[in-house]
Amino acid sequence: MGRPRSFDEEAVTRAAVALFAGRAYDGLSVDDLVTGLGVHRNSLYKTFGSKRGLYLTALKWYLRNELAPLLEGAPTTGALLQEGAKLDLLLLAAAEQAPHDAEVGALVAAALGRVDAVLGPDAANQLLGLRLRARINTGE
Repeated sequence: MGRPRSFDEEAVTRAAVALFAGRAYDGLSVDDLVTGLGVHRNSLYKTFGSKRGLYLTALKWYLRNELAPLLEGAPTTGALLQEGAKLDLLLLAAAEQAPHDAEVGALVAAALGRVDAVLGPDAANQLLGLRLRARINTGE
């Protein structure tokens, strides 16, 4: 019988969302994740399998628990822009991982479809473009 897990998996997943939204997948090494999440490397691998496994878990959690509630209630582009940082993981996943990871691509495509359905494609594109520019201009 193995030792009981010494960390809260959901808390680690939430923390991983913040790390991946801040520095993106390729911007984080496993060492960065271990340090930033406060978990042992072996625990990370045992629980999530790999860095990609953690990323997928974090992305799915984010889509379900942060993005979906953000899109409820027919928000406006301006209201969503006020919540800009909550869009960052979607934006980075779309730009960095979706083009070469089919599973991430499918998750991102579905999420972008929901954003398009709420705002309309033109407003959604404007929102994501404005958020990208904000990250570039302010280093957020």
